Amino acid sequence: MTKYGLRTRVSVLTIAPTLIVGLLLSAFFTSTRYQDLEQQLTVTGSAIIEPLAIASEVGLKNDSRENVRRLIGFAHRQHSQFVRSIAVFDRRNELFVTSNYHRNLAMLSVDSGQPIPTQLQVSQQQDTLILRAPILEIGRFTPGLNVERPLGYIAMELDLSSVRLKQYQEMITALVMVALGGILSCFFAYRLIADVTHPIGNMVTLVDRIRRGHLDVRIEGELLGELDTLKNGINAMAISLSEYHLEMQQSIDQATSDLRETLEQLEIQNVELDIAKKNAQEAARVKSEFLANMSHELRTPLNGVIGFTRQMLKTELSSSQRDYLLTIEKSANNLLTIINDILDFSKLEAGKLLLENIPFDVQDMLDEVMRLLAPMAHEKGLELTLRTDARIPAGAVGDPLRIQQVLINLIGNAAKFTERGNIDVSIDLKQLHDETVELQLMVKDTGIGISERQQAQLFQAFRQADASISRRYGGTGLGLVITQKLVQQMGGDIGFTSRLHQGSSFWFTLQLTQTDLPVSQPLDIEPLVGRDILIVEPNARTREILRKRLSQVGLNVDTASGTHVLTDHRYHFALLCFDAGSMPALSEMQAAVSVCEHHAQSVVVCLPTTELEASEHLLKAGVRACIAKPIPQRKLLETLLGSPEPAPLPLPKPSTTQKAPYTVMTVDDNPANLKLITALLAERVEEVVTAHDGAKALSLAHQHAFDIILMDIQMPEMDGVTASQEIRKAGLNQQTPIVAVTAHAMPGERERLLDAGMDDYLTKPIEEAMLESTLSRWLHLDETAVSHHQAAPLPSPVNQDHNARHLDWQRALNQAAGKADLAKEMLDMLLASFTSVKKVVASALAGESETDSLWQAIHKLHGSCAYSGVPQLKRLCHELETQLKAGADIAAVEPELLELQDEITHIEQLAPQYLDNAQDC
Repeated sequence: MTKYGLRTRVSVLTIAPTLIVGLLLSAFFTSTRYQDLEQQLTVTGSAIIEPLAIASEVGLKNDSRENVRRLIGFAHRQHSQFVRSIAVFDRRNELFVTSNYHRNLAMLSVDSGQPIPTQLQVSQQQDTLILRAPILEIGRFTPGLNVERPLGYIAMELDLSSVRLKQYQEMITALVMVALGGILSCFFAYRLIADVTHPIGNMVTLVDRIRRGHLDVRIEGELLGELDTLKNGINAMAISLSEYHLEMQQSIDQATSDLRETLEQLEIQNVELDIAKKNAQEAARVKSEFLANMSHELRTPLNGVIGFTRQMLKTELSSSQRDYLLTIEKSANNLLTIINDILDFSKLEAGKLLLENIPFDVQDMLDEVMRLLAPMAHEKGLELTLRTDARIPAGAVGDPLRIQQVLINLIGNAAKFTERGNIDVSIDLKQLHDETVELQLMVKDTGIGISERQQAQLFQAFRQADASISRRYGGTGLGLVITQKLVQQMGGDIGFTSRLHQGSSFWFTLQLTQTDLPVSQPLDIEPLVGRDILIVEPNARTREILRKRLSQVGLNVDTASGTHVLTDHRYHFALLCFDAGSMPALSEMQAAVSVCEHHAQSVVVCLPTTELEASEHLLKAGVRACIAKPIPQRKLLETLLGSPEPAPLPLPKPSTTQKAPYTVMTVDDNPANLKLITALLAERVEEVVTAHDGAKALSLAHQHAFDIILMDIQMPEMDGVTASQEIRKAGLNQQTPIVAVTAHAMPGERERLLDAGMDDYLTKPIEEAMLESTLSRWLHLDETAVSHHQAAPLPSPVNQDHNARHLDWQRALNQAAGKADLAKEMLDMLLASFTSVKKVVASALAGESETDSLWQAIHKLHGSCAYSGVPQLKRLCHELETQLKAGADIAAVEPELLELQDEITHIEQLAPQYLDNAQDC
C-alpha cells in the first residue's frame, strides 16, 4: 500500500473537496440554465403563434391571403431575432400563405397522412424549433361547441442559435468560476502547508538530530495552536534526554573507574592464580614422578619375589611349604594389582591414558573375562552366568583390554561382596545405527547390597561404602573410580541400583564401531542342526541361558533340574552341569553320569573351576569331555561337534602342496612383522618377495610384476602411501591391488587409506583368517584347495591367568596361526630387540638422546609386540608412540618409560617357561 506524506495529504484534502463541490454545482446550475433557455424560447414561440392562429381564422375562412400575409409578416418582423419563418396551411395541408420563402416547406408542414394538429405541437430538428398551432373557428375556442375539424394550422420555425450561444456562455462562466475556486483552494492549501507541514518537517529534522546525539538543539519561534504545544513537548524531551545523558555519563565514568579497580584486582589475582597453577603443576609433576619412581621401585623387588616364588613352586616341597609360597605369591600379586590401580588412577586424572581401537570378537572377550574370574566365584560357591544378546554383531572395534578391565573390576567386586547365590552378567544391544553399536553390560549379584547413605561415596577416590569394608574385604577404593573414568573416556555411562542385604546391579554402556573384518574362525554348526540335547542344570538361570543359547544354534533342547526327573526319551547329547554351591561327592557325580549315559549317546560334564581333580576322574571313566563353568559358547560347540581340544581360535592353514600360482610382495620395516607375514603367505602362494622399506619396494616394483602387494603404512624415509603412489606410476604394477597393513584402527583410518589409493585394508596384528579372506577376495583362491590343521595344545604354564596380561601364550599362538615354532621364533626376536630398546630408554631417561630416536625405537618395538602375545607391553608402546608423535617431551612420558622398563623385565622373566614348553612340544 502506497504511503503518502503529510504535504500530499493536506493538499489533497484541501483542494479536492473544493474542486468536486465546484464541479458538481457548476454542472447542476449549467444544466438547469440550459434547459430554462430552451423552455423560455418555447414559451415565447407559443405566445406568438397562438394569437396568430386566432387572428388568421377570419382570413383563412374568407380565403383572404393578403390579410393573413400582412399579419404573419408583421409578427415575423417583430420577432425576427429568433423567428425564421411563419407559414399558414389550410385544412388540406396545403400552403396558404408564408411570411418569406422557405426552401424546405415540408419541414414546416405536417407529414402526409398525418391529421392536422388540434393543439399546439412543438418539435425540434437540429438547431431549429418547429411550433404548430391549429386555426379554429371562433366557436371552436368557445367551450361547449363541437367543431369536427379545424380550418388549418399555422407553423412557425424558431432559430435556436441564439439560445445555444447563451448556453455556451453560461457553461464558460461556470468553468471560470470553478477554476477561480480551484485557484483559491490551492492558495489556501499552500498557506496551510506552510503553516503546518513545514514546522512539522523542521521538528522531524530536529528529532533526528537529537537521536544522533545532538541534545543541545531546540525548536525556535512561535507556532500555531497545537503545533506550539508539540514544539514545547519536543524541547522538554530534549532537555530531559540531555539531563539523563549527563547522569548516564557520570554513571559510566563511575563504573569505568570501578571496573579499572576491579581489573587491577583481577590482574593481581591472575598473577596469584598463575603462581598457584605453576605450583600445582609442579606438585602434579612431582606426584607423577613419585608414583612412577615408587612403582618402579616397588615392582622391581616384587618381580623378584614373584619370580623366585614361582621357581620354588617347581621344586619338591612339603604341603605346608607349598601353602606358604602360594600365600606369598597371592599377596605379592595383590600388592602389584594395587600399584597398577594407583598408576591407572594417576593417568586418568592427568588425562594421559590412551585407548586403543582394534578389531576384536565380543563373545571371546567376554568368555575370557568369565574364565579369569570363575575361580574367584567358584571358591565361594557362587554361580557365575553370562547372557549375551544374539543381535550383537560378532566383531567390533574398540579397546578390549579396557573393557575387560571394567568387567573384571565389577565382577570382582560382586564376587568379593557376595557370600551365596548368583553373579549374573548380561550384555544387550541397546542401539544399532549404521556402523555404531551401543551396548549395555550389567553385573547383578545377590550380595550385601549398599545403603542409600553409602551410595553417594561409591565413585569417590580412596573411599568405600563403609570403612569396615576395607578392613574385611580389602581394596584401595580406586576400582570404581577407575571404572567410571574408563567408561566415560570410551564414550559411555555407568550407574547402579542397590538395596541393602538384597544385592546390587551395576551397568555401563559402550559405543563401539561395527566391523566386517573376520575376528575369529567361523564354526560349521550345520551338523548340530536338528539334533536333540538334554541339559541337566540345577541352577535355573544357568539352565535357561544354556537353553536359549543352544536353541539359537538349531538344537532341540530339553532341560531338567536333576537326573531324578529324567524321562525315557533318548538324546544325541547330554550336558550334565554341577552347581558350585552344592557340589556332590565324586561317587554321586559318577552315578549322575551313568544315568545320563542311559539317555544320551554322548555326555559332556560341566564343572566349576575348583573341581579340576574331579574332571580327571570323570574323563578316565569315559566321559566325552569336561568343560569348566561358565561354559564358553565356542568351546561347547566345538565339543559337541567332536573337535579335539584346540588351541584358542585355531586358524586355517593351507597345504604346502597346493599353493596358488601367484607372486606376492610384502613390505614392512619391522623384521618380526615381515617374518610372520612371509611365513603366512609362503603357505598359500608360490613366491613371496619381501622389502624392508618403501624405497626397496619401489625398486622391486620397477623390476617385477606382482599379483598383490601388502604395504605397511608407517615406515621411515618413504611411508606406505607414498610408496604405493609411486608404484602406481610404474607400468608393471599399475593395476596391481595394494593392501594397506597398519596397526592404527582409528575411526576413519580405512576411508583415509582407501581415498589415498589403497585397494584394501588389514589391521595388525594380522589374523590368518583376515589374511586368507583378503587374498581370496583379490586373487580368487580356490577354498577347496585349502586344508586346515590345528596346533597341539601347550601345557598350561604356572599361573597362566595372571601372567596373561604380561605374556599371553595363547594369544601368541593365535597370532602365529597356531604354529608353536613360529610363535617361539617371534618371541625370541622380541626378546632380542629388548637390548637395544633398553639402551635407548635408559639414554632418554638420562637426557642423553633425542625424542626422534626414542620414537623410532618405540615404533619398532610396537610393531614387534603385535605378534608376540604381550598385551600390556603393546598397550604401553601404543601410548608412548602416540604421545611422542603428538610432540610430548621425554619428561612428560617419563612415568610410562619407567613402566615400560618394568614390563620388559616381566616378559624376560616369564618368557623362559613358555619357550621351554614350546620346545617340549
